[in-house]
Amino acid sequence: MIETRLLRQFVAVAEALHFHQAAERLHMAQPALSQAINRLEAKLGFALLQRDRRGVKLLPAGAAFLQTAYTVLGQLQQGIEQARQVSQGTAGTLTITSVSITGYPWLLDTLRQFRLAFPRVQLVIKEMPSANQAKALLSGDTDIAFLRYLPGQADNIESRLLLDEPILLALPADHPNADDVAIELKDFAGADFVFTPQALGSGYHHQLIALCEAAGFSPRVVQEADQLPTLIGLVACGFGVALVPQSIARSMPRDKVAFVPLTAASSSIGLYLNWNTDNPSPLAGHFFSLLDEAM
Repeated sequence: MIETRLLRQFVAVAEALHFHQAAERLHMAQPALSQAINRLEAKLGFALLQRDRRGVKLLPAGAAFLQTAYTVLGQLQQGIEQARQVSQGTAGTLTITSVSITGYPWLLDTLRQFRLAFPRVQLVIKEMPSANQAKALLSGDTDIAFLRYLPGQADNIESRLLLDEPILLALPADHPNADDVAIELKDFAGADFVFTPQALGSGYHHQLIALCEAAGFSPRVVQEADQLPTLIGLVACGFGVALVPQSIARSMPRDKVAFVPLTAASSSIGLYLNWNTDNPSPLAGHFFSLLDEAM
C-alpha cells in the first residue's frame, strides 16, 4: 500500500524538480522529503527520479507514475467532496417506495420540488405492496416508505400517519349502481369480490374484510390480483367488485369502471410515512420538509 502522503510528496518533487523548493512547498525539512521519496521508490521497487549534481530529473517510470499519482489524488479529492455532499444532504441516493405514486398529487409535487432543489441526488422510486415495502424498510433497502401497515412492531421504525383515505367500491361501468352518489356495502353481500392477496398487505386486507363483516357478511372472493391496476382491470372485465382506496380512483380511467363512495363513516384506510432510524439520511430530512409544504 502506498500512502497518499507519499504520493503528494512525490508530486511536489516531480513538479518542482528541486528537493529544497518542494520541501518548502510541503512545509517540511529537505532531508525528511528525500527519505520519503526513497521509501516510495523502495515500496515500488524501481527508481522514479534521477539525482545528480545538475539537479533532479524524472525518469520515464517517474513520468508515468506521476500521471498515476495525479489520477489517484484527483479521485480521492472527488470522493471526499462527494462524501461531504452526502453528509450535508446535497448528494447521494434516496430510495422511496409507495403503494402508489400517481395516486397522490402531493407526493408527485414533493418529488418534483426535491429534484429541483437537489439535482445531484439520485432518486430511486418504486411502487410496491405494503408487505414488500415493510421488508425493504426493515432491511435498509429503502429510506422512505409510504405504506398501509407495518407487520409487527420494530423499535427502529418510525411511523407517521399522513392521511385517512376514503375506501370506494369499484364497479363495472355498466353496473346498475355505477351512477349512485353513495352505496351501502351491505347491499353487496351476495356480490363477487376481487381482492389483493393477504400476503401482500395483511393490515390492508384485514381492514377491508373487517369492513365487510361490519356490514354483515364475509366477501366472496372469486379472484385475486397482486397490483391494484390489475384488480381494477378485473372489475372492468366483470369478474366482480372491489374495495379500493380513493388514490387508485384518481389514477385510473373511468370509462370502464365506476368508483362509488361508501356510506359507512368508518370506511377509510390510513397511509403512513415510515423510515428506519438505523439508517438516518440527511436527504430524508430534506424530503420530509418538502413533503410538509406540499400537503
